[in-house]
Amino acid sequence: MLGRFLEISVAVEDMLASLEFYVELGFQEVPVNEVWSHPYAVVTDGRLFLGLHQRTVKSPTLSYVHANVAQHARDLTRLGVKFDYENLDSDHFNTLGFHDPNGVHVQVLEARTFSPPDITTDFSSTCGYFVELGLPVKDFASAHAFWERLGFVAWDEDQTPFNRVPLTSDHLNIGLHRSRALRHPMLVFEAADMNKRLEQIKYHGIVLSDEMPDALDAANNGVLIAPEGTRLLLLQARE
Repeated sequence: MLGRFLEISVAVEDMLASLEFYVELGFQEVPVNEVWSHPYAVVTDGRLFLGLHQRTVKSPTLSYVHANVAQHARDLTRLGVKFDYENLDSDHFNTLGFHDPNGVHVQVLEARTFSPPDITTDFSSTCGYFVELGLPVKDFASAHAFWERLGFVAWDEDQTPFNRVPLTSDHLNIGLHRSRALRHPMLVFEAADMNKRLEQIKYHGIVLSDEMPDALDAANNGVLIAPEGTRLLLLQARE
């Protein structure tokens, strides 16, 4: 319903520092189109596309592409979506934006801002397999209902390693987490050998954060904070 997923957009202050951080973790930089007037870059691990915007944007923003944004705005309105802004001028790059019940920002664009690279299916970063965008929520019911109206499919609540409701879609999965477990949105990765990956990350001089959820042990799991403040949660995969 939202359109085709494009990227998770985040605001950066120092583009070079953020780029170097993700490239050091094994992400690949993607050539971008000349759409935005501000500095803009995209990095990917083959599943996650992260848009780095050197301007003030709400982080994270889930960015989608949909043809005929004006008509799509009317369709979303019928679903009960209330827009924060609608830029629907034929002389400009059409966009619209809104937020979910917990303040997560979503934007819909009229066209892609980069072309997906040709990456082999076995490509991955040092972080492991990108699982989902973890979102801290206080009210599972309202968030669950909101995202299902927009085309996500909810699964039963999972208690391990902490309470979460998984929501799936074609190109992006979301995990609704109790705000007591996750205090910030996090890019969540898994790997069966995460302890070895964490050692490799530390060997390259990247410092692990102490923002570890209480239910996890620090020997096999870790949290990274990118220069722009994005959190990456690295989990030992469950058997």
